[in-house]
Amino acid sequence: MHVAPAHLNGPRELSPVTEQAAIRDYLESWKDLTAALEENRPSLLDADFVGTAKDKLTATIQEQAALGIQTRYQPIHHNIQIIFYSPEGLSIQLADNIEYDVQILNKGAAQTARQVHARYIAVLTPTEVRWRVRLLQASSE
Repeated sequence: MHVAPAHLNGPRELSPVTEQAAIRDYLESWKDLTAALEENRPSLLDADFVGTAKDKLTATIQEQAALGIQTRYQPIHHNIQIIFYSPEGLSIQLADNIEYDVQILNKGAAQTARQVHARYIAVLTPTEVRWRVRLLQASSE
């Protein structure tokens, strides 16, 4: 994992503690997302995702469960940079250039495998004790 210095396009200062917490929670969301997709358990998203991100990911998990498949993600490298911190402190936007392996499994047997390079844009929102992913959007490179 590599974290580039924040390049804020907004008026609010970002404290090192806030930056570290947001990045820690974002990386934790990837761990839980990976487990949710591999186990077809949308409830694993509850601690890390809200709103649009949670809705879309839950639908994806339900669709793949109906098809009898699972998806296994193995992140190789994250390159993260915070690019916006809202003036009210209610959202952080970050960019993540990530490299990962992905396998599609059918009844536990690998059907396809490939390596992916993608750029994710994530919007995080604070809750009582952590940052949660509200939007997660990818575009393949």
